[in-house]
Amino acid sequence: MNPQEIKDFLKSVKDTDIEELQYESGGDSLYFRKNDVEAVIPVKEVPAAAVQKPAEAPKPALAAIKSAMVGTFASAPSNDKPPFVKEGSEIKAGDKVGQIEAMKIIKDVHSNVKGKIVKICVSNGESVEYGQDLFLVDTK
Repeated sequence: MNPQEIKDFLKSVKDTDIEELQYESGGDSLYFRKNDVEAVIPVKEVPAAAVQKPAEAPKPALAAIKSAMVGTFASAPSNDKPPFVKEGSEIKAGDKVGQIEAMKIIKDVHSNVKGKIVKICVSNGESVEYGQDLFLVDTK
C-alpha cells in the first residue's frame, strides 16, 4: 500500500465506530487504534406510568444503556476477572459497564447516566444487536 492509499483508508474509517483494526494482505500489514475516542452509549428514557394510584409508591425513573453495535457482550475483562458491574452497583457517567466484541475488535460500553443498575438484560457471552437494552439504570 502506498501512503496515499493508507491516508484514504484511514479517512474512510475515521467516521465509523471502529476503534481498532489490523489488516494483512500479502506482504502488507496495517494496524491502528483510535486513542481519543470514547464510546458513549445512547440512553433511552423508559416512561413511567401515566397515572399512579395514591397508595402506590412512585416508580423509579429508569434509563436503558443500549448496545452501540452488533457483537458478543462481555460482562468482565476476562473469564478470571470480576464483572465490571452487578445488579445494585452504583455507576456514574463515563463508568465502563461492559464490552462488546465483533470480529476481534473490542469496544468498551460506557454509561452516560448516574444511578444504580437495577437489571442486567444480557448474559456474558450473549450475542447482542444494535440498540438492544444491555442495562436498566435507576437514575433517581
